Amino acid sequence: MNTSGSTNDAPPVETARVAAPARKRKIGVLVVVAVLAYLIDLGSKLLVVSRLEGQDPIRVVGDWVQFEVIRNAGAAFGMGQAMTIVFTAIAAGVIVVIVRLARKLYSLPWSIALGLLLGGALGNLTDRVFRAPSIFQGHVVDFIAVKHFAVFNLADSAIVCGGILVVLLSFLGSNPDGSHQREQQQAKIDS
Repeated sequence: MNTSGSTNDAPPVETARVAAPARKRKIGVLVVVAVLAYLIDLGSKLLVVSRLEGQDPIRVVGDWVQFEVIRNAGAAFGMGQAMTIVFTAIAAGVIVVIVRLARKLYSLPWSIALGLLLGGALGNLTDRVFRAPSIFQGHVVDFIAVKHFAVFNLADSAIVCGGILVVLLSFLGSNPDGSHQREQQQAKIDS
């Protein structure tokens, strides 16, 4: 029993309960970011297919940026046109890895990065599964044409932004579980 009247001598169980909310899993953030990225990509593709497909390109920023609908059977930059089924399998694999990783997710930046990757992968996977020419071999709708660059879509942009964030977080030593590589190295030294 605490006779000093101090509240600093709280039992370890109560201290753990107080600390627990600060370390909640960030799965909700991952899901919200993924759903937003997916819906924005899906909406933009539905809009450009219904309004722009078969039309002349629309100039957005002179000759530098245009909206031009193309159907891409391959990967980035039009590579691998004959490997649509392989890209479908890769996208499904990325989704499975992100879902498995989410169980250990306690970092807000990692939640955002993985949410962007998941939303983008789902956006392009939806095209590959449901668009022509056939199920699981559909062509991805790309429509943002940048001069001297590839034509891409918003799912591609989400994937690239998520990938850059993953590389940056890894470079800074941040882990999806909220720990840092320096802390882990120090823990090994201390033990």
